[in-house]
Amino acid sequence: MFADAIQKVMSFTKPLIISTRCYDGTVECGCGAFIVINQEGWIITVAHVFEAVQWYNISKKEILQYQEQVTHINQTSAPQKHKTKLIRHLKSNPKWITNNSYWYNGDGVRLVDAVFFPEGDLALGRIEPFDPISVSNFPVFKNPNNTLNTGTSLCKLGFPFHTIKATFDQSKGFILSEGALPLAFFPLEGIFTRNILVEKPLDCKYALKFLETSSPGLKGQSGGPIFDRDGTIWSIQSRTQSLDMGFSPKIVRNGKEVVENQILNVGWGAHPEMIFEFLTQNKINFKLSNS
Repeated sequence: MFADAIQKVMSFTKPLIISTRCYDGTVECGCGAFIVINQEGWIITVAHVFEAVQWYNISKKEILQYQEQVTHINQTSAPQKHKTKLIRHLKSNPKWITNNSYWYNGDGVRLVDAVFFPEGDLALGRIEPFDPISVSNFPVFKNPNNTLNTGTSLCKLGFPFHTIKATFDQSKGFILSEGALPLAFFPLEGIFTRNILVEKPLDCKYALKFLETSSPGLKGQSGGPIFDRDGTIWSIQSRTQSLDMGFSPKIVRNGKEVVENQILNVGWGAHPEMIFEFLTQNKINFKLSNS
């Protein structure tokens, strides 16, 4: 059903790898996706993949405060044993982020002119350097003025089920482990179930509207496309919602009777109306569907 559409969408759907180094020296990697919108190298993804930047900025302030406290203690005339005890009781966090990096499907590629819409979980930016020849076709976005029929078959595409490892070198930065690349695509189908309206903050200039699918989004698909059988982009995968199904059967586990709460995991993505507004107000060139 989606074979031809997937081949089309794969051209402009790219992996985004987020690497972070913590205060205790551990290195962690996460993965999402982004869509190349046009020949100018503009991309769209979800805002929450950039949370590592926020945590890095918070960590930087807290690390500086911690180091200032340590310096102040060491400059006192107290015995070294007492200094050591005072430093040991200072509040520190082994998971402070000391370094982070974003890999946009290529070494040396960076994001510029970034625009964030955190309430709608959307982000725009332009990658450079960018070679338009690297993308054989560019996306067509669903026209929000046309009918979105409930029950329409849709598909998600991204890069889940990958364990990405990296090391950190002070002179070279993050180095992905051998065999980490390339990342394989993984599609997941579902149907369009309903529109979700979310109350927006007073200072938000866009209506907050999401599109729900009957299948959940998988880790590694965030920022990736949700598209129909023609390869038209209806949405950008944002999050998974767990819905209470309203019944809790009892089962026996290890000889004990326990209650199993039943949930249905569904996906939420940015609604076509929200995508259209975000791209239009930021004067991004993009293709819009006829239907």
